[in-house]
Amino acid sequence: MTPHTAWPSESRRYAAPGQAQRTSVRVSVRATDPLVAAGLEATLRPAVGLTLVDSTNEADVIVAVPDTDLHHLLTGTTSRLVLVADDLRQAELWSAIEHGLIVLVPRAEVTTGSRLLRAIADAREGRGDLPAEQLGLVLQGLKRLHEDVLASRDLTLNGLSSRETKIIRMLAEGMDTAEIADRLVYSERTVKYILHNLLSRLNLHNRAHAVAYALRHGLI
Repeated sequence: MTPHTAWPSESRRYAAPGQAQRTSVRVSVRATDPLVAAGLEATLRPAVGLTLVDSTNEADVIVAVPDTDLHHLLTGTTSRLVLVADDLRQAELWSAIEHGLIVLVPRAEVTTGSRLLRAIADAREGRGDLPAEQLGLVLQGLKRLHEDVLASRDLTLNGLSSRETKIIRMLAEGMDTAEIADRLVYSERTVKYILHNLLSRLNLHNRAHAVAYALRHGLI
């Protein structure tokens, strides 16, 4: 077992100099230390199929190396993020996730360009990769979020309450309001009220839109 956990998808890799080009990606480098930024850019510039851009708004992937003030370094980032860092506190890890973190690479692993290129490829394809200890912090944080915030509101981590989830599944099966009410032992008025709140909260147009939304986001 490796010390990292990843979520695989279609395999793509960036070619090293001299190899055939398979894909192209725009990368922006951000680092607290200008010398570190310059070194990373020098490492990445020869890679085939990779273009360095100055603006994070133009980037497909952002590579960030914080020294201090992680939040300030990541302010304004909107692309998929490769973060090179060690010993992140849980609050810093959540901040990075909010700014698009896909891959977290310990500093000791960035000794050659190949590891960084692999991280960029994974981020571009949405393959999450976190060291085991950082993944543990994420899971602990999700557990606390559920216990302290969501459970008291009868919400789950997918953003739907248990009642909403049941009703959406029944709608997807073609059941109407009366049938759902009978199955759940609710009044039809209660079913309509639950659906109205769901549609309003998620800004959905109608029941069909709600079912499509749930299916698209893997909620049912």
